[in-house]
Formats: sequence, C-alpha cells, structure tokens
Amino acid sequence: MQNSAVTPLKGFHPPTLIDATSDDQTHALACLTAPDQTRFRAFGWGPWQAPRHPTIAAAIRHQMHRNPAEIAVEFGGHRLSYAALDAASNRLAGVLRAHDVKRGDAVCLFLHRSIDMVVAIVAALKLGAAYVPQHVGVAPTETLRHVADVTGAKVLLSLSELADQVPVAPHQTLIAIDTVIYDPMLDISGLDGANHQARHDDLAMILFTSGTTGVPNGVQVTHANLANILLTAPGDLGMRPGLRVGQILSISFDMAAWETLGALSNGATLVIRGKSIQETAEQVDVLIATPSILTALDHRRCRNVKVAAVAGEPCPRPLADTWASFCTFYNSCGPTETTIINTAEPHDPDKPVLSIGRPTPNNTVYILDENLRPLPIGHKGEMWAGGDCVTAGYLANPGLTAERYRPDPFRPGRMMFRTRDLGRWTTTGELEHFGRVDDLVKVRGFRVELDSVSGALEASPCCQQAVTLQYDLRNLVSFISPASACPKRAAQSVADRLPYYCTPSMVMPMDTLPRTPRGKLDKRLLLTLAQTHIAETGVELNL
Repeated sequence: MQNSAVTPLKGFHPPTLIDATSDDQTHALACLTAPDQTRFRAFGWGPWQAPRHPTIAAAIRHQMHRNPAEIAVEFGGHRLSYAALDAASNRLAGVLRAHDVKRGDAVCLFLHRSIDMVVAIVAALKLGAAYVPQHVGVAPTETLRHVADVTGAKVLLSLSELADQVPVAPHQTLIAIDTVIYDPMLDISGLDGANHQARHDDLAMILFTSGTTGVPNGVQVTHANLANILLTAPGDLGMRPGLRVGQILSISFDMAAWETLGALSNGATLVIRGKSIQETAEQVDVLIATPSILTALDHRRCRNVKVAAVAGEPCPRPLADTWASFCTFYNSCGPTETTIINTAEPHDPDKPVLSIGRPTPNNTVYILDENLRPLPIGHKGEMWAGGDCVTAGYLANPGLTAERYRPDPFRPGRMMFRTRDLGRWTTTGELEHFGRVDDLVKVRGFRVELDSVSGALEASPCCQQAVTLQYDLRNLVSFISPASACPKRAAQSVADRLPYYCTPSMVMPMDTLPRTPRGKLDKRLLLTLAQTHIAETGVELNL
C-alpha cells in the first residue's frame, strides 16, 4: 500500500462559510413552505466561529511555548509538564524522522493508556504525520495487521512490555517508545521546518471503526476537522490551563481524541485513568464519557466535575437530569465520520425534551427523506451532517465513501455525510434523537423505534438505564438496570406511553448493562444473553 493512501480525498475543502441564500440552495428547498425554508436555515446552520488555530499541531505547540511549566499529562503518580512533553516528543519525532517518516505519512500507535502514548501522538503530529491508535490487548492481532497494512505505515510505535503482541511485517519497523524518549543525546533539531509542519487539510489521525459488521474501516480526520470542534465553543468544553480533563476512554475510540487532543490543544492537564474510572472521575474538572460509563459511576462522589459531556449512544433522561443538577452537562451526537460530535447543547432538567442540541460552529445538520429532500420542520427523518466536521472519507474504500458521503445540495462545493441517525427539529431549533435507522424495526407488522421503547422504560422511577432489542419478527426484549428495578413496573411504563405492540415480551433487570471496550452498550452480548435465558427458563414469547 502506497503512503499516498492517507492523502485526503479530492472534493473536500478547507473551512469556509458559503452563503446560505444561494440560488442553488433556494432550488433545493423548494419543496418546503416559506416559513420552513427560513427555519431550515436558522436551525440547520451552526454559527460561524473561527478556530483559534488552523491545526491541532499548532495549538499544542502554542501551549508548549506559552505554558511550559503547566502539567500536560498525569498518570499513576507521574507527571509531565508541557516543556517536558515538548522535549520528549521532539526526541521521538527525531527517531521517526530518521526512519523516513514525513508529512503525509501514517504512524501506527499500538499500545495502551500511558504518558508515552501522549508523547507518541504529539511526536507524530509534529512531523505532519497522521497517528493511528489501536489498543493492544483489545484489538485482535488480525485487526492490528490489517490497520498497519492498509495505512501503509512504515513505523509502528508501542511499549517494551507490549512488543511481543504487535505483528510486524518485513517492511515495517517497531519502535518501543519508552526506550528512546528519555535519551538526551538524540538529535531534536530541524522539526519546525515547512517540510514537517502540518497544514489544515492534512490528516491528523485515522480512526478505525470497531469492525462489528465486517472489516474495520479507517476514517480520515484532518487537522481542520479537529480544530473546528476542539478549538471552538462548545466543543472545547471550556478546557484551559488549570483545569483537569479525564482520559478514561479506549484510545481507538474517537471520543478519546476529544479528551486527549482537547486537553493538550487548550492547555489543560490530561489525567489518564488506571483501572478505576470512578477514581479518575472524582479528580477531574472535565469528564467525557458514553452514557453507559456515566451510569456506572457514583455521581455523588463526582461533585468536583464542572463540565460533563456524553455521546456515542442514546442518553437516559434520568442520567442527564442528575448530572445537569450539579454541572454543565452536554448531551451530544456525531459519528466518527463527522469528527467526534457535530451537535451539542447544555441540558437543563426543566427542558421538556432531552435533545442532542444544535449544530456546532461551522457545521450543518439536515433532516432529509430517503430521496435527500428536506422534510418539514418537526417531521422525523434521517440526519445528514455537513460543514467543516465532514471528514475526508474512508481510507482505501472509495465505494463506501461514495455511499455515505455525498455532495451537499444546500452548500454547493461541499460534502455531507449520512449519519444513519433518526431525528427531528423541536420548535425551538434543537434536535431530538430517535436512534439509528437500523433500530427502526418491524414487530408484528408495526414499525417500532427501539430507542423510544427504552426511553419509556427509563421513565419508570425504578429504572436508570434500559436497552431494547428485536428478538424476532414478533418480539422485543429489554434489559434494565439496576437489578432492583421492577420488570413489571418498567413494562407498564411502556404500556402507558406507547402502542401495545411496543411492550417488550421480556424485561430482564441487571446490576449494570454490559459495555463494549469502547464504552457503549454491548447489544450483541445482550441478545446472546436473551437467547440463553429464554432457552434455559422456557419463557413464553409471542408466537
């Protein structure tokens, strides 16, 4: 695989704001009434806001020079200042440069959470290279081999203790980060030249999907993509020098970049967790998580948190209300392909609905039908995301890129991405989220939104979190937590709010709902548990 494979696809452009009243757009909106055309623009367009720096590398460099004595990263009792991070990343960048890594290349990071991981990320960015993170011990060996091959990486970075778990091809070099970054004799000169500094449209990272539906696909994320969300509000979550940001998520998950790059590019201290997420959550000012992770925490011990943000899966209303009662709480949304999140808004427990907010700066969200026509305000449809959040397509997969990324009919010359999420606008211009298109199923011939069933279960006072799955063509099964939740009361909550065919045939309480390594609900495992439980207990479902 040639290294040119990591070059962003043609047709993707640097941040610009296109006139929202062009003739082309007026034609594209002709199916809407005049009032809805106005609201389509007002609701769907995020505000214009220039990122504080053009690239994430420039932002981190700025913090290193401006705040050298501030603590950049903390882990297991060890700390590294921004000055020390600068020096260590320079040494590693020098080693990478000696192995012919240059601007536009990809560097694989096959490791686990550590200070060395942060040094490796910064070193790659300093050379204008894209880093490719994978969690050794979680990702299968075949996945590591596939990632290294498809990115064309010449160098794999890991840790000494993990070296024997990393597959290395003959044309690749494995470097143990911890053996080189503390050597003061290494040459660190010449890293600031134009041949190394990243440009806004260069790739900053390549994130691979979990691969649950097949071979993992690499999403190409540019510096401009990241700067747009991490160096503007509200995506920066108020991160600044003096604040502590938790790093609790899997390093291969896009939300981990929100934690890591968000903290470093804004001068905050990144606090990397050990085995206990709870312990870390109690020590930080800013916490980013999936709802499933947040549900498992004792919020009464997290009152130092000033800002919390969730994304990645639907958020239970009780969870949002609880956290919003003592900190600024963001319920956000956005797939990896739209750069971490593309909607956000602080939640207020007094709001009539729990929304996923509004488009973030320089981004757009459209509610469209199956023919890509805009739907009237208030109608449910599929969310398409546009603007500066749209990433540069899938690595070495033009077919899938053409299927999911399309020219934006409302902003000619730009691209938009099919999120496969269902949503609708509220009358105040916020987005209600109704789950994935894949979660819109047919049960006994009726269309059912699985997330609506889970939401009705969570409306029961005894239920903190719920997930609903389609068992077969006639039955839904649900899991609720905590284990003390009453299945009958929870099921009655569904019956009181939704049509009869939405009531699950089985409701199983659990202490906590199982999570994937990325912190999301493990629906595949839950379906297996349902099948096993039904087979062992002889539970009668609707036949």
